[in-house]
Amino acid sequence: MGATPIPDRRARHGRSLSNKKEDSVDYTFLANLQQEFALPEKGILSRVLHKDEHANVTLFGFAAGEELSAHSAPTPAVLYFLEGEADVQLGDDTVHAQSGSFVYMPPMLPHGIAARTALRMLLVQMKAPSQAH
Repeated sequence: MGATPIPDRRARHGRSLSNKKEDSVDYTFLANLQQEFALPEKGILSRVLHKDEHANVTLFGFAAGEELSAHSAPTPAVLYFLEGEADVQLGDDTVHAQSGSFVYMPPMLPHGIAARTALRMLLVQMKAPSQAH
């Protein structure tokens, strides 16, 4: 719609402006999450891609055999698996995740991840609007 594509593979942070200041919107654009970092040979690597009062978005890379032990979080979250395979604990269940797998987790659901292979995963933590009165 008249917009020029941005071919850059690096993160872009910007502001989309209209004629009215109250209509401006901040955004983050990454052309290819697979190219954000090389998967680690050992350990777990994480990079925060976006963080504000609405959401926290983190890209994770796991070496094969690495585990993130069971824990819970006070906010709803989404896991999206971009590359590799993992066993994912969700409460009392364990599911097999692979490239393209999606998980929605409600607040306080115990969860953990065990990478079967080198793994790239996106975590999106959603924050509830403040209850200001």
